[in-house]
Amino acid sequence: MSSSISTPASVPASAPISGADNAVRSQARPREWGLFAVLLLVLAVAPLMVYPIFMTKLLCFALFAMAFNLLVGQAGLLSFGHAMFFGGSAYVAAYALKEWQLPTELAILLGVAFATAMGLIVGLVAIRRHGIYFAMITLALAQMFFYFCVSFPATGGDDGINSVPRRALFSVIQIADDRVLYYVVLACFFACFLFVYRVMNSPFGQVLRAIRDNEARAVSLGYQVGRYKLLAFVLSAALAGLAGSLKVLVFRLATLVDVSWSTSGEVILMALVGGIGTVTGPLLGAAFMLTLQGLLQGLAQWMPVAQGVVFVLAVLVLPRGIAGTFRAFITMKRRSK
Repeated sequence: MSSSISTPASVPASAPISGADNAVRSQARPREWGLFAVLLLVLAVAPLMVYPIFMTKLLCFALFAMAFNLLVGQAGLLSFGHAMFFGGSAYVAAYALKEWQLPTELAILLGVAFATAMGLIVGLVAIRRHGIYFAMITLALAQMFFYFCVSFPATGGDDGINSVPRRALFSVIQIADDRVLYYVVLACFFACFLFVYRVMNSPFGQVLRAIRDNEARAVSLGYQVGRYKLLAFVLSAALAGLAGSLKVLVFRLATLVDVSWSTSGEVILMALVGGIGTVTGPLLGAAFMLTLQGLLQGLAQWMPVAQGVVFVLAVLVLPRGIAGTFRAFITMKRRSK
């Protein structure tokens, strides 16, 4: 990863940007790994007690939130249009599976490749601006893509692409069984978690946090800020594309909801409630929001109100999110001893 982006000779690539920040993160890692180990154990036995389709949906959206969290939590880039990568890859994977009759693994790769290419194009346009201007550009491009999906015949319009077949993965793994599909998605989620964790704790991740905290200082040190931000954007889009492709296998359909602005808003809420910049936050945030949706399933008209209340409470009561608040509480308890 570091070979694709030049690092100034005056600052070694392995040197931390902030010593204090690095020390705090080093102390927090064992607790984060411990919490994730517990969550992974719970996830391993969850389909034995909870409806497997719900749990698989949770993992897909947790992966989506993880992709968004990588962008906003590390690089400080708030995207209001991440649904275009999630839904775009869903359409591509669904069309490849149903119309082209491609193998499942190849359809997933095509969905991820499409999201990666879109991330590169959108990133080249959006990273030229900062702050709210960056967010508005991503929202505008996402809305353009939404209306493209409405009018493009291959997407099926309002009906979407439904009855997507679940063919065996690698011609061996029978994902037609809901529990088998769940464990396949769990393996993908765990692999992506390890990848994101490595990115967050690499020199590349340290530079991203330096850009987030003080972009002018990073520029003065000689870092090519635009390239770092673009790579972070593309990585986030690729992970969101993987989440969208896997989601197609779960529900066997791709619809306009997947590319709508409301889906982008949901992933922002998941990251915010779980804890922006934390390791386990996306999973906790996705679990909370999807459980809330399930409880209010019979009261669909109240869902926007409930999400608004959750947003306000998250900002006022838990500004660090569930995972961030838990980490701060443990740190406080340890200091008080």
